[in-house]
Amino acid sequence: MKLIIIYGPPAAGKLTVANAIAERTGIKVFHNHLSIDCVKPVIEFGTPAFWRVIGDVRDVIITEAMREGISLIHTFCYEFGADDEYFRKLIAAAEDNGGEVHLVLLTCDDEERKRRIGNESRVKIGKLVDPDAIGRTNIELTSPLPGRETLIIDTTELIPEVTAEKIIEHYQLAKHE
Repeated sequence: MKLIIIYGPPAAGKLTVANAIAERTGIKVFHNHLSIDCVKPVIEFGTPAFWRVIGDVRDVIITEAMREGISLIHTFCYEFGADDEYFRKLIAAAEDNGGEVHLVLLTCDDEERKRRIGNESRVKIGKLVDPDAIGRTNIELTSPLPGRETLIIDTTELIPEVTAEKIIEHYQLAKHE
Protein backbone atom coordinates (compact mmCIF):
# COMPACT_ATOMS: atom_id res chain seq x y z
CA MET A 1 0.00 0.00 0.00
CA LYS A 2 1.10 3.46 -0.83
CA LEU A 3 0.05 6.86 0.42
CA ILE A 4 0.90 9.60 -2.04
CA ILE A 5 0.47 12.99 -0.38
CA ILE A 6 0.18 15.86 -2.83
CA TYR A 7 0.42 19.23 -1.15
CA GLY A 8 0.89 22.85 -2.07
CA PRO A 9 -0.97 26.16 -2.25
CA PRO A 10 -4.53 26.58 -3.56
CA ALA A 11 -4.87 26.25 -7.35
CA ALA A 12 -1.48 24.58 -7.82
CA GLY A 13 -3.30 21.57 -9.32
CA LYS A 14 -3.32 19.08 -6.45
CA LEU A 15 -6.72 17.48 -7.03
CA THR A 16 -6.50 17.66 -10.82
CA VAL A 17 -3.13 15.90 -10.75
CA ALA A 18 -4.35 13.39 -8.15
CA ASN A 19 -7.26 12.49 -10.42
CA ALA A 20 -4.92 12.13 -13.40
CA ILE A 21 -2.73 9.74 -11.38
CA ALA A 22 -5.82 7.80 -10.26
CA GLU A 23 -6.98 7.40 -13.87
CA ARG A 24 -3.64 5.88 -14.83
CA THR A 25 -3.00 3.75 -11.73
CA GLY A 26 -6.32 2.97 -10.09
CA ILE A 27 -5.13 4.46 -6.80
CA LYS A 28 -8.04 5.98 -4.89
CA VAL A 29 -8.20 9.73 -4.24
CA PHE A 30 -8.98 10.96 -0.72
CA HIS A 31 -8.83 14.70 -1.30
CA ASN A 32 -8.87 17.48 1.26
CA HIS A 33 -12.49 18.49 0.79
CA LEU A 34 -13.95 15.03 1.39
CA SER A 35 -13.14 15.33 5.07
CA ILE A 36 -14.02 19.03 5.20
CA ASP A 37 -17.42 18.38 3.63
CA CYS A 38 -18.06 15.61 6.15
CA VAL A 39 -17.37 17.78 9.20
CA LYS A 40 -18.48 21.26 8.06
CA PRO A 41 -22.25 20.67 8.45
CA VAL A 42 -21.74 19.61 12.07
CA ILE A 43 -18.90 21.70 13.50
CA GLU A 44 -18.22 25.35 12.71
CA PHE A 45 -15.55 25.72 10.02
CA GLY A 46 -12.16 26.91 11.25
CA THR A 47 -12.68 26.31 14.96
CA PRO A 48 -10.17 24.23 16.93
CA ALA A 49 -12.79 21.46 17.22
CA PHE A 50 -13.32 21.52 13.45
CA TRP A 51 -9.61 21.03 12.71
CA ARG A 52 -9.26 18.39 15.42
CA VAL A 53 -12.11 16.33 13.94
CA ILE A 54 -10.79 16.81 10.39
CA GLY A 55 -7.43 15.43 11.56
CA ASP A 56 -9.12 12.49 13.25
CA VAL A 57 -11.20 11.67 10.14
CA ARG A 58 -8.14 11.75 7.88
CA ASP A 59 -6.10 9.69 10.33
CA VAL A 60 -8.78 6.99 10.57
CA ILE A 61 -9.29 6.80 6.78
CA ILE A 62 -5.56 6.55 6.06
CA THR A 63 -4.99 4.03 8.87
CA GLU A 64 -7.82 1.76 7.76
CA ALA A 65 -6.92 2.03 4.07
CA MET A 66 -3.37 0.89 4.82
CA ARG A 67 -4.63 -1.96 7.04
CA GLU A 68 -6.95 -3.06 4.24
CA GLY A 69 -4.25 -2.92 1.57
CA ILE A 70 -5.74 0.12 -0.20
CA SER A 71 -3.40 2.70 -1.71
CA LEU A 72 -4.46 6.34 -1.51
CA ILE A 73 -3.65 9.75 -2.89
CA HIS A 74 -4.31 12.48 -0.32
CA THR A 75 -4.25 16.20 -1.07
CA PHE A 76 -4.06 19.19 1.24
CA CYS A 77 -2.51 22.62 1.81
CA TYR A 78 0.44 22.36 4.18
CA GLU A 79 1.51 25.43 6.13
CA PHE A 80 5.24 25.16 6.79
CA GLY A 81 5.94 25.02 10.53
CA ALA A 82 2.35 25.29 11.75
CA ASP A 83 1.26 21.96 10.20
CA ASP A 84 4.44 19.92 10.75
CA GLU A 85 3.03 17.82 13.60
CA TYR A 86 -0.22 17.18 11.73
CA PHE A 87 1.65 16.25 8.53
CA ARG A 88 3.88 13.80 10.42
CA LYS A 89 0.76 12.26 11.98
CA LEU A 90 -0.68 11.59 8.50
CA ILE A 91 2.58 9.96 7.46
CA ALA A 92 2.64 7.85 10.64
CA ALA A 93 -0.95 6.70 10.03
CA ALA A 94 0.31 5.08 6.83
CA GLU A 95 3.78 3.92 7.86
CA ASP A 96 2.66 2.50 11.23
CA ASN A 97 0.18 0.34 9.31
CA GLY A 98 2.50 -1.04 6.63
CA GLY A 99 2.16 1.79 4.12
CA GLU A 100 4.84 3.41 2.03
CA VAL A 101 4.59 7.23 1.86
CA HIS A 102 5.57 9.41 -1.10
CA LEU A 103 5.41 13.20 -0.88
CA VAL A 104 4.81 15.58 -3.77
CA LEU A 105 4.86 19.37 -3.44
CA LEU A 106 3.20 21.21 -6.31
CA THR A 107 4.11 24.85 -6.78
CA CYS A 108 2.80 27.36 -9.28
CA ASP A 109 3.37 30.99 -10.17
CA ASP A 110 0.93 33.31 -8.32
CA GLU A 111 -0.39 34.83 -11.56
CA GLU A 112 -1.22 31.41 -12.96
CA ARG A 113 -2.87 30.42 -9.67
CA LYS A 114 -5.00 33.59 -9.84
CA ARG A 115 -6.07 32.56 -13.34
CA ARG A 116 -6.94 28.99 -12.24
CA ILE A 117 -8.60 29.73 -8.91
CA GLY A 118 -12.03 30.54 -10.35
CA ASN A 119 -12.25 27.38 -12.48
CA GLU A 120 -15.63 25.67 -12.43
CA SER A 121 -14.09 22.48 -11.02
CA ARG A 122 -13.10 24.43 -7.90
CA VAL A 123 -16.48 26.14 -7.57
CA LYS A 124 -18.31 22.77 -7.74
CA ILE A 125 -16.71 21.37 -4.62
CA GLY A 126 -16.57 24.55 -2.55
CA LYS A 127 -12.87 25.32 -2.81
CA LEU A 128 -11.33 28.76 -2.43
CA VAL A 129 -12.19 30.74 -5.58
CA ASP A 130 -11.16 34.31 -4.69
CA PRO A 131 -8.16 35.41 -6.81
CA ASP A 132 -7.47 38.23 -4.33
CA ALA A 133 -6.68 35.58 -1.70
CA ILE A 134 -3.54 34.57 -3.62
CA GLY A 135 -0.49 36.16 -2.06
CA ARG A 136 -2.48 38.14 0.49
CA THR A 137 -1.37 36.13 3.52
CA ASN A 138 2.09 35.69 4.96
CA ILE A 139 1.78 31.93 5.53
CA GLU A 140 4.30 29.64 3.83
CA LEU A 141 2.59 27.09 1.56
CA THR A 142 5.43 26.24 -0.84
CA SER A 143 8.10 24.71 1.40
CA PRO A 144 8.61 20.96 1.73
CA LEU A 145 8.10 19.15 5.02
CA PRO A 146 11.53 19.15 6.73
CA GLY A 147 13.30 15.82 6.96
CA ARG A 148 11.28 13.99 4.31
CA GLU A 149 12.15 13.37 0.68
CA THR A 150 9.73 15.37 -1.44
CA LEU A 151 9.32 15.49 -5.20
CA ILE A 152 8.81 19.18 -6.06
CA ILE A 153 7.11 20.06 -9.35
CA ASP A 154 6.28 23.53 -10.66
CA THR A 155 2.96 23.18 -12.50
CA THR A 156 2.89 26.71 -13.94
CA GLU A 157 3.68 25.52 -17.48
CA LEU A 158 2.69 21.84 -17.18
CA ILE A 159 -0.60 20.22 -18.03
CA PRO A 160 -1.91 17.88 -15.29
CA GLU A 161 -1.29 14.73 -17.34
CA VAL A 162 2.41 15.53 -17.69
CA THR A 163 2.69 16.28 -13.97
CA ALA A 164 0.93 12.98 -13.19
CA GLU A 165 3.35 11.07 -15.44
CA LYS A 166 6.34 12.66 -13.70
CA ILE A 167 5.00 11.50 -10.32
CA ILE A 168 4.16 8.02 -11.60
CA GLU A 169 7.64 7.61 -13.08
CA HIS A 170 9.48 9.10 -10.09
CA TYR A 171 7.74 6.85 -7.56
CA GLN A 172 7.43 3.89 -9.96
CA LEU A 173 3.69 3.61 -9.47
CA ALA A 174 2.09 0.71 -11.32
CA LYS A 175 -0.13 1.72 -14.23
CA HIS A 176 -3.39 0.11 -15.34
CA GLU A 177 -2.94 -2.19 -18.30
